[in-house]
Amino acid sequence: MSLRNQLSELLSDLLPINPKEAVKGTELIRLLRLKLSGEYSDASLRYHFSVMSCDPSSPIAKVEKGQGYYRRGASMPELSRVQGIVSISQRNLDGLDDHNALDQAMLRLNKFRAIVQKYAETKGQFTFEFRESLSKEAPLGNLWKFPEMVMIDWEHGDFSENGLELDPAHLALKQTLGLPPYRLSSVRMRVDTSYDTFREDLFQAMSASLWANGGELYLADSIADENLADQIRRLALHLGIGVTSFGLSAENLDDLPHPSQITNAMDRETEALMSRVNIERISAGESRTHCGWEALEALRRDHPEINQLLAWLGGSLESGIVKPFNTER
Repeated sequence: MSLRNQLSELLSDLLPINPKEAVKGTELIRLLRLKLSGEYSDASLRYHFSVMSCDPSSPIAKVEKGQGYYRRGASMPELSRVQGIVSISQRNLDGLDDHNALDQAMLRLNKFRAIVQKYAETKGQFTFEFRESLSKEAPLGNLWKFPEMVMIDWEHGDFSENGLELDPAHLALKQTLGLPPYRLSSVRMRVDTSYDTFREDLFQAMSASLWANGGELYLADSIADENLADQIRRLALHLGIGVTSFGLSAENLDDLPHPSQITNAMDRETEALMSRVNIERISAGESRTHCGWEALEALRRDHPEINQLLAWLGGSLESGIVKPFNTER
């Protein structure tokens, strides 16, 4: 096995996900020598660290302003990433051959996704991301079945060191009234939208939310064109889809730290990040009392991630404590 292939397998287990806990090159080399097959010089290993840290598909990332390496966060699901890049290319890129432009576009998508996760945290909501269902091997039709993310609002409970401790009395009341213990919001994310793409964006958001309590389209950038905003608002109202912009232009996204740093931001850092966001509610979505159980059951039979979502929700309900979904799967 080549050195690069060995490193790709080993680094995921050796590197911390939090950039603040980054491992310096010397220590990383020491750890790798315990597991590597073959003799490689320090210079060769450092060279591979440098090259691989510039590759968005590799597991190693370098601290932007400092020393050390950490594990690159999971990238945007493949189908959503490709669709997002194609949408960007229709307006901002001359084509898909400019690799630097593509890397920048992917980085913006991932930064926005990390911001959305933090936004959910500030609202006391939990998130579940669809990855296998939107992977490279998945059929394109899955873009119409699954959003990038689901936000789960348990509505009542108190946060502690263990997680969100659910209120038994509130859960019992909901059960008595025949109401679900949580609300699921299907979220489709785009860096921006346009006259050419907003219809597809909204119809996909609607289609991918049929099994949830409601659907949302989140846009990183504001909509400066008032006529476009009016058309989006009218169609979103007709489809029952909520639309929210975060006021983050391409330049604003470029100024944000790496997605992994956003994901691992502490309270004060999260507050600083959220201060850069300018939330604008363009259209309020339709909220359904119950999930679309028939649509959910149809998906559950063929898509394992739906079962993962339901198992996590059911386990949380049984234990009375909600913890973030374990993404290391």
